Amino acid sequence: MGKFRGVLLVSDFDDTIYTADCVLPPENVRAVDYFVREGGLFTIATGRAFSTMAPNVGLLPINAPVVLSNGSALYDFQKNRLIHETFLPERVRQDVMEVARAFSAVGFEAYHGGTIYAHNPNCVTEMHIRRAKASYVRSPIQEIPLPWSKVIFQQENSLLREVQAYMLRHWQTHYEVIFSNEVMLELTCKGSTKGGMVRYLADLLGVEHAHIYCVGDNQNDLPMLKISAVPFAPENCAPEVRAWGARIVRPCGEGCMTDVIEYLDSVY
Repeated sequence: MGKFRGVLLVSDFDDTIYTADCVLPPENVRAVDYFVREGGLFTIATGRAFSTMAPNVGLLPINAPVVLSNGSALYDFQKNRLIHETFLPERVRQDVMEVARAFSAVGFEAYHGGTIYAHNPNCVTEMHIRRAKASYVRSPIQEIPLPWSKVIFQQENSLLREVQAYMLRHWQTHYEVIFSNEVMLELTCKGSTKGGMVRYLADLLGVEHAHIYCVGDNQNDLPMLKISAVPFAPENCAPEVRAWGARIVRPCGEGCMTDVIEYLDSVY
């Protein structure tokens, strides 16, 4: 049966289990493989969409549905089946156009189906698309087809902080507006977070909430860290995560999952 039967372990992908240099440390793979062989349920909760996560699923022994797009989708890659998805409200087009007028230097990606649309792409957009090994269609905002599962605003951090404050001041009841790293600010519909979708997944799998463990490095991971029995973060995590009080483990590039699973080994 295995000592980790009934335990759900959920990790962020980029900069938590997969490095900024696009390397998956072998220590992370070995640790997760041991956890799964001992009966544990392991999956990823990522800001990536289906198209940018799918090529990487085979790198890890994932044996539970994956949380995509910051909690706006849940996909079972083993069965090739979309389990659940949420969309931004139709008003998002007009709201984003207002943001574009107010902050003309900001670029953004909008996700519709399996296509990434980009308006005013910049160096952050190009870096993100290269890292994800994806492509985008350049388009005026008014021509991007609806519905959108998420939007990513892209620019330097100081300007994105202004965008975040602007959106929360005007439309907080409609959206989640949260950073996935310093230069990417992500928009999903209100209530669509990694934490909410991890809870949904646990209930789907019959896992008691007391046996959910999450690992993440950035602001968009806080909703799932808040529901984790013990919240873990790699040493390279964002200041907000460290200040919030996550249990710090070794950096992503040194195999942070080793520390996480050693802890679980001592508990179970």
